Amino acid sequence: MAGLAARVAAVLSALHGWPVYLVIGLLAFGESAVFVGLVLPGETSLVLGGVLAARGNLHLAVLMAVGVVAAVAGDQVGYAVGRSMGPGLRRSRWGRWIGDRRWDRAEAALDRHGPATVLLGRFAAVLRALVPALAGAGRMPYRRFLPANAAGGTAWVLAATGVGYVAGASWRSAETLLGTWGAVVAAVALGAAAIAAVRRRHRRKN
Repeated sequence: MAGLAARVAAVLSALHGWPVYLVIGLLAFGESAVFVGLVLPGETSLVLGGVLAARGNLHLAVLMAVGVVAAVAGDQVGYAVGRSMGPGLRRSRWGRWIGDRRWDRAEAALDRHGPATVLLGRFAAVLRALVPALAGAGRMPYRRFLPANAAGGTAWVLAATGVGYVAGASWRSAETLLGTWGAVVAAVALGAAAIAAVRRRHRRKN
């Protein structure tokens, strides 16, 4: 992944104008779509896009808009694929390639926290790639999936591009910072969601 990310960085740095937005948008879309997020450096491309915006090569607002649309659309595709394939998704050729450990982790998070995992899973690569499809396969109501998808996609893109923009020229440091910060935010938020769920159950029993 590190070598691929470095090549993407070199390509983006060599491009100018709308092709940069196009490549970043495609990578953000691909990382959010089913399975592809495990091999594409979409988050890295967003961070680097923020760096390029800080240098004046891109418009930050346009970059964020492209990223949000691409990220949300990618999860929509993942949800639709999961909805279409159902439980057979995990047994498919690509599903077997993912491996039981990754599937189990994503399924456990989705079972415990529901739509909160769709939102907060954006900040963990495995969840970002698998949760939308699992939500579709598990027949999560679309009215619950869509708001979580939109909020999560927006937060993820704004965080990634914002960190890159603030970091300026040091895109590698920005990528490291984003990964650490995102993991902490997701862990804290999921913990809060779990506490809230326990409290709701306790109140219902009483």
